[in-house]
Amino acid sequence: MIIDGHCHAGRGDGLTAPWNTAAPLSAYLRRARAAGIDRTVVFAAFHSDYRVANAEVAEIVAANPSLLGFAFVNARADAGRVSEMVGRAVRDWGFLGIKVHRHQAPLTREVCEAARRWRVPVLYDVAGAAHTLEMIASQYPDVTFIVPHLGSFADDWRAHVTVIDMLARFPNLYADTSGVRRFGYLVRAVRRAGPHKLIFGSDGPWLHPGLELHKIRLLGLSPADEAAVLGGTLLGLLSPAKRGRERVHA
Repeated sequence: MIIDGHCHAGRGDGLTAPWNTAAPLSAYLRRARAAGIDRTVVFAAFHSDYRVANAEVAEIVAANPSLLGFAFVNARADAGRVSEMVGRAVRDWGFLGIKVHRHQAPLTREVCEAARRWRVPVLYDVAGAAHTLEMIASQYPDVTFIVPHLGSFADDWRAHVTVIDMLARFPNLYADTSGVRRFGYLVRAVRRAGPHKLIFGSDGPWLHPGLELHKIRLLGLSPADEAAVLGGTLLGLLSPAKRGRERVHA
């Protein structure tokens, strides 16, 4: 099974850039099907109120069985209600993770403790500040953290190098491959940390999922290692949340 671990969905309310205006899925889903992608993790576009945005994503996920939802939270604006928001997303909507972006606010203990409570991974875009993962991963060894773009969508090679080093050092730290333009750093991540620490992602709907998937094919991995990158590792990371949800509804 091929799973795209990074895609946005729904409407934002910023109206100043694509990522805070709208993330329509029609073209993305057509491209994903053509590329052989079976499932996709989706979360909101940038928004000023993630209670509203997450509810819209829940409707989108409910209407398409190929989608898996993550709850987007703003660690600053949602302070004091993060666990409540994540709990509703997990219990009522079947969401399986948390998304946080440093562009809005750095990750906080409140978010990490919500992830621990609800047994879900955190997809945390450090936006180049990869050094902060040293504190985060060490303080919460029982929480899984996935770092999009190998640490930088802005092509910061220093962030890539730092993340690769930390992938090798921290067992609870993983990275997704979305939007990594300097292919050599994906090769280095495989050699230094192992293919089991990389997760395929596209950053759809704006990046083409077929193109991002082809980068994984070009790594020349064994069939077992390629299967891990393309979905096996992520399925394992999402399993605790799935088991917990089943107990809630039992």
